[in-house]
Amino acid sequence: MTISMQDHGAHKVTQLLCKLLAITDINQFGSFIDGQLCAGEGEQIDLVNAATGGIFMSYRDAGAEQVQQAAVAAELAQQQWWDKSAAERGRLMYACGQAVREDQEDLAWLESITAGKPIRDCRIEVAKVAEMFEYYAGWCDKLTGQVLPVPTSHMTYTRHEPIGVVTQITPWNAPAFTCGWQIAPAICAGNGVLLKPSELTPLSSTVIGYLLHQAGLPSGLVNILNGYGHTTASQAIAQPQTGKVIFVGSPQTGSKIAQAAALRTIPSVLELGGKSANIIFADADLDRAVIGAQVAIFSAAGQSCVSGSRLLVQASIYDQVVQRVAAATSKLKLGLPWLEDTTVGPIQNARQFQHVQAILASGLEAGAEMVTGGLGLVSGGEQGYFQAPTVLAGVKNHMAVAQEEIFGPVLSVIPFADEEEAISIANATRFGLAGAVWTGDVGRAHRMAAQVKAGTFWVNSYKAINVMAPFGGFGDSGYGRSSGYEGLIEYTQTKSVWIETAAAPAAQFGYSAG
Repeated sequence: MTISMQDHGAHKVTQLLCKLLAITDINQFGSFIDGQLCAGEGEQIDLVNAATGGIFMSYRDAGAEQVQQAAVAAELAQQQWWDKSAAERGRLMYACGQAVREDQEDLAWLESITAGKPIRDCRIEVAKVAEMFEYYAGWCDKLTGQVLPVPTSHMTYTRHEPIGVVTQITPWNAPAFTCGWQIAPAICAGNGVLLKPSELTPLSSTVIGYLLHQAGLPSGLVNILNGYGHTTASQAIAQPQTGKVIFVGSPQTGSKIAQAAALRTIPSVLELGGKSANIIFADADLDRAVIGAQVAIFSAAGQSCVSGSRLLVQASIYDQVVQRVAAATSKLKLGLPWLEDTTVGPIQNARQFQHVQAILASGLEAGAEMVTGGLGLVSGGEQGYFQAPTVLAGVKNHMAVAQEEIFGPVLSVIPFADEEEAISIANATRFGLAGAVWTGDVGRAHRMAAQVKAGTFWVNSYKAINVMAPFGGFGDSGYGRSSGYEGLIEYTQTKSVWIETAAAPAAQFGYSAG
């Protein structure tokens, strides 16, 4: 019998899940709570292979009772975790990174099939997950406070203490990466975690939660809650143990998350969308810039919050750059994500595919010119949600394709005259997540970096990212920071301690000892 790629995907997922989670039946899959897999109690959720359009697995929403169970477990485990020495926590976190490394090839395959991302990209992202735990392992015994020279006889110092339990909600476009991105700093700071991945891509996060437990973390310290946002995520935010909410996703959902947190008077960190400007000046190394323009938008099929979806090109080289980028784009290999030579995979789900189509169509209606690519489904080897990498020329910055986050492989190329206009166009958006400039003028590079409103800005490169550097946005791209020292501090609350050192302090405010 011939096995279709659709059947192959389902079979491969079953094999990987059973191996990585040490189970014998895929129907055992559910949330990972207090060190155990728990089949959900709510509505059935079907997982669809983006490359084939077929259902490959189903599971059930966690339900309110399981969320409550996880919150209680996280609170108890957090106390056990914080009672350990900082050095011991660091050793265990390093072991977590090693556990991910040991299974990184299997994790990459699981991510590729379920998230629809090219396997070679998934290998890189899973390796970065291991790096996140190893990096924050080194911070466990270095999260120090300050001694403050107050103008009294007190010794006054600060302590960074954990929040307690945090709820983290991660997206479907990079489930494994964002899982590690959030969990590592949270537990480094001493917190317990309730992590709710997208209902569309719960598998890799659940496996990571299991691997962390196997590496020696206390049962219940990291819980992976699988289900819908309006049920499982809402229940997690509502739990009295949740002291902070971290969300990565769309601005529309982020607004609802922030409101839900505010109703409980707890803080939130939001990493939302972007409409980043990738700016090429005439004095740039055009060979590198053309490659950079493709990497900026077409990696992950444009399904990245930092995608350089607006390519701003100086007028004197505009036609040349458009032609070169379009020619190079037409050679990209659109294909099944698990094939080694695939460069661009499918859109992850039908709803997102329809969104990409709608905005792309609006751009063409508004007068943009399609230089390469196209509207509608194309074949990537199977009948999945494949959108051809597309380059649009003649785009005006007021068009929807230049203002709305497409989250797909669509590049809008916009001309500009000079530095002043480039900055003006780059900043004429409600988003401010990332940006870049390509130039041979070092002074211009610094000026652009200072004046473009973005949380991350690259010079003569794009999409370089590392756990050491803070990440977050301006404007509607959210607030707060992930990764780096700043991301670590987001998971703490600062306490001031005042110790009287005087042998016989003077009476204050008119009070005396008797």
